Amino acid sequence: MKSTNIKQPDMRERIKLLAAKLLIKHGCRGVSFGDIADRLSTTRANIHYHFGNKNSLVEEVTDEYVTATLAKFRSIWTDTETPLALKLDATIAFNRLRYDEFNVGDDDGLSWSLVARMRADSDALSPRSVASVQRFASELTSAITVGISSAVGRGELSSSTPIEDVVALLVNIINSAGLVTQDAARFDQLELIYRAFLRTVVAAYGHQDLRAAPGPAKRKLAAVPTQATAGTPSATVARRRRKQL
Repeated sequence: MKSTNIKQPDMRERIKLLAAKLLIKHGCRGVSFGDIADRLSTTRANIHYHFGNKNSLVEEVTDEYVTATLAKFRSIWTDTETPLALKLDATIAFNRLRYDEFNVGDDDGLSWSLVARMRADSDALSPRSVASVQRFASELTSAITVGISSAVGRGELSSSTPIEDVVALLVNIINSAGLVTQDAARFDQLELIYRAFLRTVVAAYGHQDLRAAPGPAKRKLAAVPTQATAGTPSATVARRRRKQL
């Protein structure tokens, strides 16, 4: 009879998994070996045994998180056949998955990105951790450059597309994703920015068929009131009020 027991992560992996979550929630300064030991029902001496000191733990956790995140973005953006809209859908879905892990129920606007959190705590990080965060931006830029360049090569975007400029805009959105959702206290603001980016690029440099297609994202944005129109009565309502007067 086959065993149905699922192998549990060993203590070293459990420490790293928990440390990543605590670092995302509380930042580098807000996490101690004591916090980790208490939650894992172990001792601080055991944490020291596996990692030596806090810097070593943060370095390993940050490096592995960055590596895994970059692998996901590469799988999305270095695929030379997938259209830009689907690449953006996959990017939004990936961000949403991580957002939902830390924002449950009424708890919206909480930190969910270790890269964003470590960037904010850069003055408390070791040189190795700082290098990992910097590596994220550099390698993300390379991956997205492949995606935008392939869109130009397929004719999805015109040959006049300023690839470096378009890449810079999208990299900035991804790098700022955690801050956007924290400031807005909701995820849909981030999605709106992603969709607006795509529509702007397609309107300026897209194939004629793409520019003509309204698409669900365009309809979705149209339903969101802008700062200029929010709270402004429609023409119909205004006419009714004049009749009443």
